[in-house]
Amino acid sequence: MKTQGTKLPKPVYVIGHRNPDTDSVCSAIGYAHLKQALGVNAVPARAGQVNAETKFALEHFRVDQPLLITDLYPRVKDVVLDCRIVVRQHDTLRRLGEIMRENDLKSVPVTDSKGVLVGIVTVSDLAKRYFGELGMQNLTDMRVRFRDIIHATDSKVLVSGDEGETIKGNVRIGAGSVETIQEVVEKHDIVLIGDRQKETLQVCLDQGIDCLIVTGNGQVPHEIIDEAQERGVFVLSSPYDTYTCGRLINQCVPVRRIMHENPVCFKPMDLLSDIKGAMDETNYRNYPVIENGQLVGLISKDNLISPNREKIILVDHNERGQAVEGIEEAKIMEIIDHHRLGGLQTGDPIFIRQEPVGCTATIVANMHWNRDIDIPPSIAGVLLSAIVSDTVLFKSPTCTQKDKETAERLADIAGVDLTEYGLSMLKAGAGLGSKTPPEIVKTDMKEFSIGDYRIVVSQISVMDFKEVMEIEDKLIAAMSEVCKKEGFDMSLLMVTNIIEEATNLLFVGSPRTLIGEAFKKDAGGTHVYLPGVMSRKKQVIPPLSEAVKRINVN
Repeated sequence: MKTQGTKLPKPVYVIGHRNPDTDSVCSAIGYAHLKQALGVNAVPARAGQVNAETKFALEHFRVDQPLLITDLYPRVKDVVLDCRIVVRQHDTLRRLGEIMRENDLKSVPVTDSKGVLVGIVTVSDLAKRYFGELGMQNLTDMRVRFRDIIHATDSKVLVSGDEGETIKGNVRIGAGSVETIQEVVEKHDIVLIGDRQKETLQVCLDQGIDCLIVTGNGQVPHEIIDEAQERGVFVLSSPYDTYTCGRLINQCVPVRRIMHENPVCFKPMDLLSDIKGAMDETNYRNYPVIENGQLVGLISKDNLISPNREKIILVDHNERGQAVEGIEEAKIMEIIDHHRLGGLQTGDPIFIRQEPVGCTATIVANMHWNRDIDIPPSIAGVLLSAIVSDTVLFKSPTCTQKDKETAERLADIAGVDLTEYGLSMLKAGAGLGSKTPPEIVKTDMKEFSIGDYRIVVSQISVMDFKEVMEIEDKLIAAMSEVCKKEGFDMSLLMVTNIIEEATNLLFVGSPRTLIGEAFKKDAGGTHVYLPGVMSRKKQVIPPLSEAVKRINVN
């Protein structure tokens, strides 16, 4: 029988930023492939829903969407101990004691015949039962079966019957004179008796008992055995003395009689921070963890001391404000990015690969080739899609020669025409589709700390400005709501026309002078037209950062 133990090592999740774009999702897929090839149990993940452009790319190359992770806060599933040892509610206390002793356990979950948790029993429950015994226990209402008594007393069955039948009488000690036995023993009783004469044993049978247990391996005359068979009376021979047999029979009580019913339970997805209060209030040794009524493990306060943190590799970002919720609770192993340094802190030195290229996927693809690891066509396709997206098919000022050369090589591996596929993908992601204004203003949203200001910048690609600008008022209202609810100083939405290679920048919040100072435009309205601007990283954030410096100086 297996004992409780810790789970297998956790996987390493490769994940991008919140409100993921194509680079964030596809680079996670590509880098997870690289780590897997290097022997790491890496799993691609995403911190939000995929957009239409990314969905097009994944479906085109038949690649599954990465695992959705909404937060990294430690949960019960991260520290729960496997629980492969249980007792059934009808098992005896002796069986419980054997399990606890053999496996050095202090508590054991109790299940019904279908494996559904019905309670939990502890070693202290057994101790209370032991100290509470003052004599033979009345077992008539506890559904103790004859097989339980046979097992508990290690008896040899001399005359058998229906071992699954429950006992109907009390347990008696066959001591004293014949007259005493006749006064004490009643119909259906179970009698414990030592090596006595045939006449004494006969008196017991005459009282209409259901079971005769001869202790100390005492001899039973053939005449008694024959008559017991005729009467349908169990005859057992136990190696133990009468006193010991009595104690052992008291251990035939079903576990359900001493277990804690309806114990405090937790679910695998419960936050550790949420269950701590319940543990403090109840202060039990262990708590069952259940899922769909089935027992999946145990958890104790000791597990909360040093939870096994999730291992994370960040791609396409390195800023706390853009990371999945609870990133501070995880262990960051690596960062692969093409943005500015954003101030994330780690407890240990980590591997960082950061290059001034137009796309994280460019870095990921070249890391494959640098290590002589082949890229399958499907992975090459999604990495190509990321480069096309981030460089807007090489029109963005962030695009480098390395991005172009990498994309051409990936297109060859993926077996697609670079320009034809790139335009199809960009068209699939352009426009509003069925998005609502609140959804539009959160498209590819990223948070930045610029000076003393918290600013959030979103970006959506279109083929025609008209469809977006017709609902400008609704978008401005939705952006204002974002600032109000999440405490941002400003909310900006880049509406980027990939045909005109220009951006209409919508903005709300303060200081409004920041927009005018950064782009040398009249910021009296709710948007400014920025010809040639397509990159948030290179053409929006840097001017805002410089503008903050000038405003502060003035």
